[in-house]
Amino acid sequence: MRMYDLIEKKKHGGSLTRQEIHEMIAGYVSGEIPDYQMSAMMMAVCFQGMNRQETTDLTMEMAHSGDTADLSSIEGIKADKHSTGGVGDKTTLIAGPLAASLGVKVAKMSGRGLGHTGGTLDKLESIPGLTTTIPGDRFCRIVNQVGIAVIGQSGNMVPADKKLYALRDVTATVDSIPLIASSIMSKKLAAGSDAIVLDVKTGSGAFMKTMEDSEALAREMVAIGEGAGKKCCALITDMDVPLGRAIGNALEVTEAVQTLRGQGPADLTEVCLQLTANLLFLAGKGSLEACRAMAESAMRDGRGVKVLADMVRAQGGDESFIYDTDRFAKAAYVRKVTAPAGGYITHMDTEGCGIASAMLGAGRVKKEDSIDYSAGICLYRKYGDLVKEGDVLAELYASDERLLDPAEERFLQACAIGEQAPRPRKLVYARVTGEGTVWY
Repeated sequence: MRMYDLIEKKKHGGSLTRQEIHEMIAGYVSGEIPDYQMSAMMMAVCFQGMNRQETTDLTMEMAHSGDTADLSSIEGIKADKHSTGGVGDKTTLIAGPLAASLGVKVAKMSGRGLGHTGGTLDKLESIPGLTTTIPGDRFCRIVNQVGIAVIGQSGNMVPADKKLYALRDVTATVDSIPLIASSIMSKKLAAGSDAIVLDVKTGSGAFMKTMEDSEALAREMVAIGEGAGKKCCALITDMDVPLGRAIGNALEVTEAVQTLRGQGPADLTEVCLQLTANLLFLAGKGSLEACRAMAESAMRDGRGVKVLADMVRAQGGDESFIYDTDRFAKAAYVRKVTAPAGGYITHMDTEGCGIASAMLGAGRVKKEDSIDYSAGICLYRKYGDLVKEGDVLAELYASDERLLDPAEERFLQACAIGEQAPRPRKLVYARVTGEGTVWY
């Protein structure tokens, strides 16, 4: 096999065989195929696409390009939930403990934030002492004992994805549905869970900006998961407005705890209840309606808080921060951002809100950047709200006063105020399974 011939084949719209994909991925991971040839292949895929079989074969080859997790020592059905990324998305910290409190084993491998999106690992590491770098045997013990553990990807897990993603990031080939689907699902399959709930975000703060692309990605990933023998479904959820009111690491942990106590924002609560219901459903706990009722009951009595605290303690963290979130360090500087005019908030550029939070120190521009866990934004008004001139739209938190002015400017650019009330938005648009898409 010559890589040149495979590039030529894909460039003209041909389909790659499983053997060709196997040799291509093995050659790239080993260093035999150089970056410049793989870059050409990724660009050809962006223009010509891949069929379902090619995407599945690519995913499986990537998933088995390095170590895979052995979860056989975990009792019962192992479930995982994955979000395609957004702003204010702390759903793992809520849906995971809720599902675990109801008897589902949640073995979760998460990632870090980059750019405008937040990362679950960064949020958890705002809790003093907590580590997300845990050996596999200890990870399994925690899941058995507590019901849930959340860790980062091991050093040699899915090395093909690490190399390919770094390459796609600098060659403008990130936004290809087959490449996104194979990247996400290769990690999910290598992580070893039996059931996978996918939260596919759509809108201004998501990687998929249109409903058409969001559904296409959801269908592709569900097909890959089911083809690999996993129970799998996807929810298409809104990310045209930040989820909840907190954007930033310790701020989001605090809001997650409030939501687990049944005191969270309505939008975050609803999305988490639907995600939890689907985790329970795939784990065989009953009908979707019964699973939703179970999730609501667990949220009312707050039992998920103890599960989250137990997980924090098992991973070396100080669980007292979960029982008393006022213990989190407070940012040295706070800025109230006020409405420049009266009217309705007709649009929120969610990506812009995430960028403003990152500018305050809550996120990374480059992977090696450090994070200020106390930094971020608390939203007081959101899409659809009626405001008067001078009303507080949000509070900004930073440890460096010089960061406040540019972040405030960026945040105000992200908010549009008009005379007419905008149309209400849905929080969950559809549920995608192997049988098709059900729109809500």
